[in-house]
Amino acid sequence: MPFILFLLCAIPLFAGTLTKHQFRDSKIFPGTQRDYWIYLPDGYDPEKSACLMVFQDGGSFLRKPGTEGYVPEVFEALIQAGEMPMTVGLFVNPGVVPATREGAQPRFNRSYEYDSMGPNYANFLIEELIPSLDLNLSENPDDRGICGASSGAIAAFTVAWERPDHFRRVYSMIGTYVGLRGGNDYPTLIRQTEPKPLRIFLQGGSNDLNIYGGDWWMANQTMQRALEFSGYEQTHRWDDGGHNRKGGNAVLKEALRWLWKDHGKVPVQTHLEKCRSRAAEYLIPGEDWQLVSEGHNWSEGLAITTDGTLYITDVPDSELFRVSPDGTEYLVVKDTNKANGIALGPDGKTLYTASQKEIRAIDLATGKHQLIAEGPAGSNDIVVSNSGHLYFSAPRNRKVYHVNLATGKRSEVAHLDRLNGLGLSADQTQLFVCQFHTRQIYAFTIDEKTGKLSNKQPYFYAQAPTDGQIPGLDGQCTSASGLLLVGTEAGLQIFDQPGRVQLVLPRPAYEDDRVNYCRLFQDTLYIATRHRVYKRKVKLQAAPAWQPPVDPKRPRL
Repeated sequence: MPFILFLLCAIPLFAGTLTKHQFRDSKIFPGTQRDYWIYLPDGYDPEKSACLMVFQDGGSFLRKPGTEGYVPEVFEALIQAGEMPMTVGLFVNPGVVPATREGAQPRFNRSYEYDSMGPNYANFLIEELIPSLDLNLSENPDDRGICGASSGAIAAFTVAWERPDHFRRVYSMIGTYVGLRGGNDYPTLIRQTEPKPLRIFLQGGSNDLNIYGGDWWMANQTMQRALEFSGYEQTHRWDDGGHNRKGGNAVLKEALRWLWKDHGKVPVQTHLEKCRSRAAEYLIPGEDWQLVSEGHNWSEGLAITTDGTLYITDVPDSELFRVSPDGTEYLVVKDTNKANGIALGPDGKTLYTASQKEIRAIDLATGKHQLIAEGPAGSNDIVVSNSGHLYFSAPRNRKVYHVNLATGKRSEVAHLDRLNGLGLSADQTQLFVCQFHTRQIYAFTIDEKTGKLSNKQPYFYAQAPTDGQIPGLDGQCTSASGLLLVGTEAGLQIFDQPGRVQLVLPRPAYEDDRVNYCRLFQDTLYIATRHRVYKRKVKLQAAPAWQPPVDPKRPRL
């Protein structure tokens, strides 16, 4: 259990209560100590589930009772007026790692915790601090808000951005959306990512900071325009203030009233009808991910026959599953020799598998297996063209191999460090090869007669995950319009023909890890995450590699 010091002080405000505590046992931010305060409004009933709002730099919101911006008084006024639900206030200071000797400098974690991209601070709140509170709090994300100023503001936005399954209402004062720890990327991420169910109130001033990290005033306006572009529930209040809380305090009541409006009646939601990003072009309003299969050790390869039958590999368990169009799941192969990628052949009835040391062909009608080619240890992904060219990747050897299905001849055709997923262009004239640890997907020209590759180029440039980890570029598929869809750590990324990210679909659930594989079947998109497989209706149409090539229209360059 975390070490918590309870009730260092208790101050009655109206009939509400403010208590101070300390948290010292974080595993996410080891060694840190931090103060936090809990405000229980007048009428709080521990038998009833309450909403929650978290404030970063918590102590600064509690300094002067009776002055503008003193949160407990604003809470009371709005709750008593029925303009805000019964909401517990959690005021959290950033962590500090104490010095090991007198006179030495402590480690001040504020910038690290607040300015950093990724889910760490969100997970600190969700997994460590909030569960330690002895309070009856709603776990519905629509019942949770978060607020901060400056670096505390970008921290608040990051919490909701990373974990909209827990927080959906954000008040951002003079937000630090600049180049300190990657926050300047947010406007692009907002424009390129499927909209999330968030409601954001932005406040900023024209005399805010303009220093080495960026221009705060311009950055906040750029954030607002990106949110508006992607159809978010957002509003803003601009003034001529500087880098302080004066402007944010002045509109605090207005901001909280707007953030909580219609609570319990209309939930915070996405609005594709207002969205001008590619989400409106590729996605269908109201269509979300549906679970197809779960319980796998590591689901990877996907293949779909013309009648909609889905095949799934579980790599470490060396199993191959079949999911019929009615959703019934069967285990069809108990030992695939740890097959990873799978692909249908030109007849649509033969399934090719890339196993540990071989390429196999499985007759789907009879279940008969045939060895097609020897492969090096760790053969990974596979793709088969309509003309009979089979390619597979061998990451340990750093090579791509070609197998001519007519002759059975295998040859090395490309060399690339830490290569992974493979795919064909819709017209089947190019092979695309993912480089797992970079943001690059390489394009090669295919010689139609020999299958040899030429014109190697790092053509596609992927979006990196916000936590700074390896991009993890993996399985691919192509749409009839020429789009390339690729599973990554950041989610499913969709690229246009010139190689640019158009849209990122986040993982359906935070715990899903990265997207390993993807397939389009007609107008349905399938993805494999670590333990689960999902599907979703979209506006895209499939261009399976094993079927005749499709010639897309010329793209906008």
